[in-house]
Amino acid sequence: MTEERQSILTSTPTTPEGESGFLSQWSRDPSRWRARFNLAAFCVFVALAIMASLLVDWPISSNLQISVGQISKTNVPAPRPITFTSEVLTKQAQDRAAASLAPVYDPPQTRIARQQLARAEEIVAFIEVVRNDPNATEEQKINWLTSMADVPISEQVAAQMLALDDASWQDVTEETVRVLDRAMQQEIREDTLQSAKRAVPSLVTFRLNEDEASVVTAVVQGLLRPNTFLNDERTEAARQEAIANVEPVERSIAQGEIILRQGDRADALDIEALDALGLLQTERTWQDYLSAFLMAGLLTGMLVAFVMQRQRHFWSNNLQVFLLSSIFIAFVLLAKVMSPEATLLPYLFPLAAMTMLVSALIDLPIAVVATLLIGALVGVFTDGNIEIVVYVVFGALAGALALGRAEGLNSFVRAGIWIILINLVVLSAFRIPLFTPSNSGDLLAVATATLVNGVFASSFTLVIFYLLGQVFGLTTNLQLLELSRPTHPLLRQLLLKAPGTYHHSLIVSNMAEEAASAIGANVLLTRVGSYYHDIGKTVRPYFFIENNTDGVNPHDRLDPYTSARIIISHVTDGIELAHKFKIPNAIVDFIREHHGTTRVEYFYYQACQEHDSPDEVDESEFRYPGPKPRSRETAILMLADGCEATIRAMNPGSREEMLELIRSVINRRLMSGQLDQSQLTLRDLSRITDAFARVLQGIHHPRIKYPNGVGASTTKQASAPTAQPATVR
Repeated sequence: MTEERQSILTSTPTTPEGESGFLSQWSRDPSRWRARFNLAAFCVFVALAIMASLLVDWPISSNLQISVGQISKTNVPAPRPITFTSEVLTKQAQDRAAASLAPVYDPPQTRIARQQLARAEEIVAFIEVVRNDPNATEEQKINWLTSMADVPISEQVAAQMLALDDASWQDVTEETVRVLDRAMQQEIREDTLQSAKRAVPSLVTFRLNEDEASVVTAVVQGLLRPNTFLNDERTEAARQEAIANVEPVERSIAQGEIILRQGDRADALDIEALDALGLLQTERTWQDYLSAFLMAGLLTGMLVAFVMQRQRHFWSNNLQVFLLSSIFIAFVLLAKVMSPEATLLPYLFPLAAMTMLVSALIDLPIAVVATLLIGALVGVFTDGNIEIVVYVVFGALAGALALGRAEGLNSFVRAGIWIILINLVVLSAFRIPLFTPSNSGDLLAVATATLVNGVFASSFTLVIFYLLGQVFGLTTNLQLLELSRPTHPLLRQLLLKAPGTYHHSLIVSNMAEEAASAIGANVLLTRVGSYYHDIGKTVRPYFFIENNTDGVNPHDRLDPYTSARIIISHVTDGIELAHKFKIPNAIVDFIREHHGTTRVEYFYYQACQEHDSPDEVDESEFRYPGPKPRSRETAILMLADGCEATIRAMNPGSREEMLELIRSVINRRLMSGQLDQSQLTLRDLSRITDAFARVLQGIHHPRIKYPNGVGASTTKQASAPTAQPATVR
């Protein structure tokens, strides 16, 4: 408002060069730096809470630091029953299935058999040449025969070959080819080659004598080669198929069952069970810290950006910043504690309480965004359990919408009922397709948790509402509704001691309420604050013109200074009465700020008339102590109070005159700087002007002027045909 008012003026004072800089800016606008500090503190604490929830294992006391092969220092029982798919047992079953599968070999390769038969003929031909060499000695022939690399021949077998006659050698040659052909037709693997060689003697015909059979056996054994080889691709495919056909192995652990005993060496199965129960403290890597940092920054940034877009001056309100940060952080940490899987705790998580608190105390859209962000964290904590995320988020949103402005105990009951209904609908949507008679007990337990959740969330919100009002002096809608009752002692006192002021307060409250609604301010707070803004006049009611019914003005016997002090004192008297009756500070602000630092013009003018020069008059004696209105609501009251008094005094005869008077009052307040701290914009002032005109038009509308002798109170006479034409005044 300061910038907008200055834009209307013809010139603005410049800041001396020596006063520029950081300290000068701080002194000129400390609220801006307070807002920046609040914003920075909010970001830091919220981000740290989110990072802690992502990085710290819970519960801390039960987490173990142990790995495979280490000795357990204590007995570790299962804190709850659990059934989970064991990757260790499944891997063992898969390994057994793969190991039981025989390797897959290709069929015998005939090419190798033909190659060896051809080689056999070459060997036989070589031996024949050696046998028939007339120039070589027997010793040389034996050396030549034993030197064949691919067919190892002993000296004994070589000597037998040389000792055979031609007919016997011919029989040996034929038998060698036949036995080799028969042996190579069998499946010979690399690991069965020796077995095949040992079987060669059984293939030799009994027609040969022992020496001949020995030669055939030696040659054939030397020529045998593997003809069947392992097919790695088919073997691996068969193993993978066998592994794929293994069903996942589930492991069940009863509550209290000892997973790891003191002195036992931990194996992979033990570590897996501890991890499934959340008892194993995981080692964090730099990737985990980076991920948590990015997640915390993203969620915090989203919340801050929306709050700044929604409420531009939110960060200047220390109490609101504290409430939003503390409530949000508390429920982030509570979500971490209550989100372990395979338990009922997630279904008891009262996220609806946070949503209702933020909605009623701060703003519904901000509450919705905060709820969605915590819902995302719940999804992380529960490893992406969509059912639980939808359950807590939808129930929370339903509770906030049903609670509304929390204007009565019935609204809390209604919110609890809606939370229960929506949660039951969510559970039905997820659980009905999976329902079987065997899991009906689990469904009943979850439904019971839903009932407890709804009742606890609404009750907890109501209790916190009450405690916030008592501990922090926060004004809740419940307190405002109680204060708005005409039977309140202060309002009763105002009605009985100062009926004119009471009537004035009612009119002002109607004007302020309409204006607050027009610009989106707190309507209920504005209305109730207007009721109490003039309660200080009950101390000296007849010194105020609206309560003077006998026509005697007591100020005629007083000097202007004394009269001004009496008029100004109704503010301090009102504050004292408010404190005496324990009126909330938010209402006391209306009493304290509704005149700002304006001047009591009537008595100041009188004082100036009594002196030769206005400079001889101490203007501070005629000014209200202030402060200036620091919220839109108290600024609206100041404008409504001034406009109502002016309209009542001037009694305009048309709507145009009324609008002109309203604009003049508002313009005087604007130009005198009374609205600088109120956060009102020029657009707000335009809407406030129209709202005041609507209300005042209905109260100070033109009246019919009746002819002489005709009672204005008799409607029938006023409408009689004999009446003269009416004139409007």
